Amino acid sequence: MTNLEEVNRAKLNLETAQMAWRDMQRYFASGAALYVAPGLDMVETAYQMSKDNTALIAQWMADGRFGKVTDEQAKTWWDADALLWVVVVSPWVLVQPVLEGR
Repeated sequence: MTNLEEVNRAKLNLETAQMAWRDMQRYFASGAALYVAPGLDMVETAYQMSKDNTALIAQWMADGRFGKVTDEQAKTWWDADALLWVVVVSPWVLVQPVLEGR
């Protein structure tokens, strides 16, 4: 891994925060909210998005581990007043449910 890759990953890590799903509605409504499955590393996913690694992203999508937030997910998170990890990879907003103990 090069120094630039390390710096870019560190920058994305610093830009990751927890937010309530209810505060994310405008991104969901505009189609910009992307789901990252709990098994994926949020920072690595954001990094691969920023590098436009289409092959890896397509694989994650095919596996159902990455993609647009569905209406069902949005409703479940709304009803639960869920907290999510969030990071922006413009124009997208990546979201991942916060797991207990993390």
